[in-house]
Amino acid sequence: MQARLFGIFTFALTFGIMAACSIDGTSAGESKPRKTSASYTLRQGESVSLAPGTTLKLERINDSRCKKGAVCVWAGYISYTFTLTGPQGTHNFVLAENMPNAAPTLTQDGLTFALESLDPPEPPALHAEPPDYRVSLRVSIAQPGSVQPSST
Repeated sequence: MQARLFGIFTFALTFGIMAACSIDGTSAGESKPRKTSASYTLRQGESVSLAPGTTLKLERINDSRCKKGAVCVWAGYISYTFTLTGPQGTHNFVLAENMPNAAPTLTQDGLTFALESLDPPEPPALHAEPPDYRVSLRVSIAQPGSVQPSST
């Protein structure tokens, strides 16, 4: 009798553990939270798929910063020209820090693009070959009320 109770108890305990391990924390009909932002690192000419039918391409990097060893009258800046292609059409935009008429963050077609980092961070030496630039940016779904109208 005791062995039978022990067997039933063991079966119930095993079944309970298996059931608990199979629960993923969401109730029936409730979906997991969707991702609202991601970081990407691109080289000139590279593109990334942001969503089905939506791509972002880094078209051009313009580095006019004063080269190491040069004498300059201004510091210059580095800018990044992107092309966003999606259901709302194709749009070009520029992200830059310290560049007139540009900003490090921009909202386009319901997405916010923000510069994160540049590799290499310093301008090259005066007569050096241009470096293999890589720019990191964060793409976020714009919050309601912060969406700026798209420029066409």
